[in-house]
Amino acid sequence: MPMIAAMPLMIIPFILYNLAMLGLMGDGGIPALQHDIIVLSMISGAIWSMALGDLFIVIALVVLFFEILKATRTGPGNLVNHMLSMLVFIAFLVEFLLVRDAATQVFFILMTIALIDVIGGFAVSIRSAGRDVSIGL
Repeated sequence: MPMIAAMPLMIIPFILYNLAMLGLMGDGGIPALQHDIIVLSMISGAIWSMALGDLFIVIALVVLFFEILKATRTGPGNLVNHMLSMLVFIAFLVEFLLVRDAATQVFFILMTIALIDVIGGFAVSIRSAGRDVSIGL
């Protein structure tokens, strides 16, 4: 398995959030999370909008789906992927605790999704590895 395939995808929302805090997506800092990215008029007459922070959460959920799919594969690169996913979660946790701009609901939800990625990845791998072992009883 190529090393790029072992890279945890949850690094994408982590990097996007930090780029937004640095000012590369709008004004920078926490106010950048509240900038509307999508605004639609619904048939009901209501106005639906999605802010940048909401978009980060949607991206993280899509990434989580692909991470769970990756966890179903068996092979030597899976352990590397799980270790790197754990490091990404630790990076989320450390940043949440130590960086002022990371103390937001959006970042907390992203960190929780990273935790679910770690736990879910291990659970799926253990479950699928158990099926790969045939005892012959």
